Amino acid sequence: MDAPRHRDSSCARRLPVRVYLLLVVIYLAIGQGLGHVLTRGLHLSYPTPPDVGGTWRMLTVPVTATLLFTVAAVTALCWWRPVWRDDRPVQSWVIVVPIVMVVSVVLVTDYGGLADRGVVFTLLLLLSTMLIGFSEELMFRGVGVVTFRSNGYREGRVALWSTIIFGVAHLANLSSEGLKTLVQVIATIIAGYFLYLIRRRTGGILAAALVHAGWDYSLISNGIAGGQTRGLPIVAIGALIVLAVVVLVGRKRITPVSTRSAAGSRT
Repeated sequence: MDAPRHRDSSCARRLPVRVYLLLVVIYLAIGQGLGHVLTRGLHLSYPTPPDVGGTWRMLTVPVTATLLFTVAAVTALCWWRPVWRDDRPVQSWVIVVPIVMVVSVVLVTDYGGLADRGVVFTLLLLLSTMLIGFSEELMFRGVGVVTFRSNGYREGRVALWSTIIFGVAHLANLSSEGLKTLVQVIATIIAGYFLYLIRRRTGGILAAALVHAGWDYSLISNGIAGGQTRGLPIVAIGALIVLAVVVLVGRKRITPVSTRSAAGSRT
């Protein structure tokens, strides 16, 4: 089994998986609870706010609260180094994952729709999606990954469980979005695994958070033109499919040979 490799300092604490799951539940309760209270009676459709007021009520304030909660948890655990940095590299070809996702962001973003909404709305939406990117990456690819690693899980299971929990967490939208949330969960699990690979390929969580933010920004921008259906999100779906095929084909060549040999010698 992979032994935990790093601790922030002598104050670092071990976090049982069940406690991590409790943190995720609290995290979701904070975001969903605040969002429900602030948007009550406004009939807003998540996650596509129609204006500045809807954006700060639906996204900015609730996500800021979840980010602050996660930052407090990481600080209390003394986990900033292992959460922020990653010392388990993957092979260089995995750089294709962030490249394809960034290209998708550039192609999918509805620049015209954002221009129609104005500078203030555009910047507030950008800020909100940046907060989403950092909040969710810190909780799921940060605290989640470190939790499973520090509890002795092999890296394959670290990737599996942290990604599944990330996807299942989006079931919290079931009450407002209905059955289409199930499609979102599946897409989120797939995208979550790619974000996990970005964390390992870039040696930390920063790039994963930025790509995550850009991905959400591009998709949300396509829903702000009320009543209009845009086809560009199909590009994002295509990007996920392409990456899924590439990663599936190269799955045995993700981890460097030296790392696989070292892991095998410990079992």
